[in-house]
Amino acid sequence: MKVNGKYLQLLYPMTLQEFLETQGFYPNRVVTERNGEIVTQDAIANVTLKEDDVLEIITFMGGGSGLPYASVKIQRKKDK
Repeated sequence: MKVNGKYLQLLYPMTLQEFLETQGFYPNRVVTERNGEIVTQDAIANVTLKEDDVLEIITFMGGGSGLPYASVKIQRKKDK
C-alpha cells in the first residue's frame, strides 16, 4: 500500500480508521484520500484497506503566519 508517497506493507486486513490510529493519527483531525477520492469522516470506520490502495493523509495546521494560504503538515499523536 502506498501512503503519502511511501510504500507500506499492510500486515492484516483493517479499516481506514484502524490504520490511522495504529499510525498515530487522530482520524477526526485528518482528511484522507483513497485511490483519488476523499473518504468522509462517516465512512472511515467502514472502509477496508487493500494492499494496492494509495492513500494521501493530510492534517491541517492552524497558526498565525500571516501568509495568504493554508499550511499543511502531517501530525501524529504524541506518546503518552
